[in-house]
Amino acid sequence: MTPTTDVRDMQRRAFLARLGGLVAAAGLACTDRADADDSAPATSTALPTIALGTHSITRLVAGWNPIGGYSYLGPHTDRHMKEYYTADQTVTFLLDCEQAGINAHQFSVGDTTVEVLRRVREHGSKMNFFGLHAGRDSIEKTVQDTQPFALVHHGGATDALFHDGKGQQVHDYVKDVHDRGLLAGVSAHNPDCIRTIADEGWEVDFFMCCFYFLTRKTAPGGNGPLAPETLQIAYPFYRTDPATMTSVIREVEKPCLGFKILGAGRMCESQESVRNAFKFAFENIKPTDGVIVGMYPRFFDEITANANYTRELATL
Repeated sequence: MTPTTDVRDMQRRAFLARLGGLVAAAGLACTDRADADDSAPATSTALPTIALGTHSITRLVAGWNPIGGYSYLGPHTDRHMKEYYTADQTVTFLLDCEQAGINAHQFSVGDTTVEVLRRVREHGSKMNFFGLHAGRDSIEKTVQDTQPFALVHHGGATDALFHDGKGQQVHDYVKDVHDRGLLAGVSAHNPDCIRTIADEGWEVDFFMCCFYFLTRKTAPGGNGPLAPETLQIAYPFYRTDPATMTSVIREVEKPCLGFKILGAGRMCESQESVRNAFKFAFENIKPTDGVIVGMYPRFFDEITANANYTRELATL
């Protein structure tokens, strides 16, 4: 072995040792809260629920974005999540959610979605499934393939159509979903879209409301455009956004499901900050509302922790 090879080998071992230390430290940071929750209710204890139509839905809904590899943290994390969530792992994840008391899952149509929902149902699951979707032409096929109880117009598409003066296309989507006997929802990142639909009295059954206005083109408060010299490596998450969206949620009579309450991982530096995010959400939405949370339980049992925060903080 040459001296150069020796040096490279030592560098590699040193790097792996540092990496192992970081993983261990992350694990300890997560288990600190888990140890504190030893006295929490058993994971089979029922979660508080809300009504969506005739369906009783837990106030914590399992989200889909990590399953599809949408981390909002960059392409490396996207790939990490998508590689983890094989069809087998996704089935396990949803069954674990049900075991923890979560009875609803918001899905999007991805490569394995149809297979996963079929297999979860074959396991005897009683989970309630509803889809985030856009495109009137594919409604019928999506309903046949996934058998949801509701479809929700995709938030990014909603924001774009309203921005272009084409909000009627979203209304037509709602009508088409109703024509197939399903509940119809609308998702948005822009609070003004939610407010407009509510003010105009659309026959929407519920809303999905992003805590962060990720599709904005200008800085908050109308203070000019987003800085053009800044590379947007992710999305514009502003600390004041959750207060703005939750104020609209409280104005809206229909049930609302808040999503990205953890800022797509930006509020997850500790389990204390995660709990605080759940606390803020449940204190600032209506008792008839819930939250959708994507989870990535690869290194820590996020399912049990999030279910326990919901039991603690969302009980009426």
